[in-house]
Amino acid sequence: MLPFFPPDLFEDDREVLLDLVREVALDPEQRFLLGRRTAEFENVIAESVGAGDAIACGSGTSALSLVLRAMDVGPGDEVIVPAFGCAPLASCVVLAGARPVFADIDPWTMVVDPAEVDKLVTPRTKVIMPAHMFSVMADMPALRQIATGASVRLLEDSAVGQGGVLAGRAAGAWGDAGVYSFVQVKTFGMPGEGGMVVTSDPALARTVRILRNHGQVRRFEHEVIGCNSRFDEIMAAFQLYRWPTLPARLARRAAIGEYYTARFAALGEHGILAPPSTRDGRCYYVYSLLCDRRDALRDFLAARGVGSHVYYPAPLPHQPAFSGYAEQGREWPAAERAARRTLAIPVYPHLTDAQVEHIADTVCAFPEENQSWENPL
Repeated sequence: MLPFFPPDLFEDDREVLLDLVREVALDPEQRFLLGRRTAEFENVIAESVGAGDAIACGSGTSALSLVLRAMDVGPGDEVIVPAFGCAPLASCVVLAGARPVFADIDPWTMVVDPAEVDKLVTPRTKVIMPAHMFSVMADMPALRQIATGASVRLLEDSAVGQGGVLAGRAAGAWGDAGVYSFVQVKTFGMPGEGGMVVTSDPALARTVRILRNHGQVRRFEHEVIGCNSRFDEIMAAFQLYRWPTLPARLARRAAIGEYYTARFAALGEHGILAPPSTRDGRCYYVYSLLCDRRDALRDFLAARGVGSHVYYPAPLPHQPAFSGYAEQGREWPAAERAARRTLAIPVYPHLTDAQVEHIADTVCAFPEENQSWENPL
C-alpha cells in the first residue's frame, strides 16, 4: 500500500532529532521556547522570502489569529475568506469577534475568485484573507489590487504554500502579512506543531511578537492581553538543520506534480481534470484531481494499493459551525462542486519514480475499466 502521507517522514533524521533534544535540554541557557535557535530560524525565513520580519508561533492557525488581532479585527468587522478550504479560515475570524464573508472559488484551480471577492467588499470589510490551495497559489496580484483599492488589509494564508513563487514573489510576501504552517505534512513540515508570520510592517510584527507571548514586551511586563503561541527550540533547531535540503524536496514535489499533469492531460474527456500545467504560482503541497466519479476513483485506487484523500467534503458556509454566518439564500456553486469532486493523490518527495509511475498508471486505468459509465454532470 502506498499511503497518502507516509508514516516515516522523518525516519532518516531520527538520530539528528534525538541529538538536538539532548543539545537543547543540556544547554546552559535552559531556553526551551523562543530562544536563540528560534530567532535564527525567524531570520532565515524572513530572508528567504524578502520579508522585513518573521515571527515564529505555536501553529499556523494561531498565526492567523494573531495577525487578525494585530490588525484590530473585531466586532462589526467583516473578513472575506474562500468558501472552500480549511476551518481556520472561518474560525479565526469568528473567534476574533468578526464575521467571515464567503467568496466562491475558481472552479478549476479551487482558489478564491478575485471577481467574487471584489463584489463582496463593503464599508465593513477589514481584511481580505485568501488561501493558497493544494498546489495552486491564489491570484495574489489581483487580490493585492483589490485590497489596495479598497484600503483594506490583505492577509495571505500561505499555510500550504511555502516554497511557491508567483510573478517572482514568494508565497507569503504578497500580503500585509502571510502565514506558514510547519505541521508534519506541509512542504516544510516538522514532527510537531508550529507556524510563522512574515511581514514587512514593523508595527504589525511588533504586535504579533508581543501577542504570541502572553502580551509581554519584557518578562513579566504585559502590555496587552496575549496568549501562549510560542515556538519550540528543539523544532527550531531541527528546521535549521533541514533548511538546506528544502529546495531539493520542493523540486522533487514539483517534478512529481508535473509528471502527473502531463500523464493526466487526456483524462478531461473522461471526467478527470488535473491542475493547470503552468509552473508559475505552484507549491505542490497536495496534488488534487477533480473527478466526476470521485468516490469510485478513490475506491479504485485503494483496491490497487494507492492511498488518496478527500479534502473538504463540504464548503465552509455549509458546515454547521459557520452556516449561521453565511448569507441566507446565497450559493457557492464552484465550492459546492469542488467538494463533490476533489481527490488528492500522493505527491510527497519520498516517492520513487516507480511508485509515481504506478500511481499515474492506476489513475489512467480508471476510465478504461469504467467505459460503461456515462458522465452524470
